[in-house]
Amino acid sequence: MTQQNLITKLPPEPHEAMINRFGKEGAFIPGDDKNNPWVPFGDSAAIKHLAFDVRSNSVANILWVKGGGRIGTHKHRGVVSAVTLEGSWGYYEYDWISRPGDFVYELPGTAHTLYSDDPNGMKALFWINGAIEFFDDEAKYDFTADVFWFIDHYVKHCEANGLEINKDMFI
Repeated sequence: MTQQNLITKLPPEPHEAMINRFGKEGAFIPGDDKNNPWVPFGDSAAIKHLAFDVRSNSVANILWVKGGGRIGTHKHRGVVSAVTLEGSWGYYEYDWISRPGDFVYELPGTAHTLYSDDPNGMKALFWINGAIEFFDDEAKYDFTADVFWFIDHYVKHCEANGLEINKDMFI
């Protein structure tokens, strides 16, 4: 029996009619640069946005920090998890270095400064829950990045460059 045949033989759930009527099945978000651009983030980084969930104030993205780059000091207001895809990176405040396949999680209230001194830079998949507060080099508050900031970051870039906005990213 094929997987598809097995699925069609499952007994219907009592709420299936409502799911079929109002639910969203999910989405496919292409990873290629043409359909899903790298959006500049500061001088040495870019973000490939993957999903925006306004209900839970969470986002998924791939962060690319070019070799010798860093992301300003920031404090998390929710849990963040990451899987390193390429290169290596760390936080100045900790003694570990994350490499491809490594998993990192960050808890609310933690503050740190991400860097990559890998000559090829780094790319990591992040799932960010809650807001992130960024601070300048003098430890003064700079801005807050929440789901709405990330949406604005993506939409403004697409509009400025004549790119289609992928509505499937909006959960």
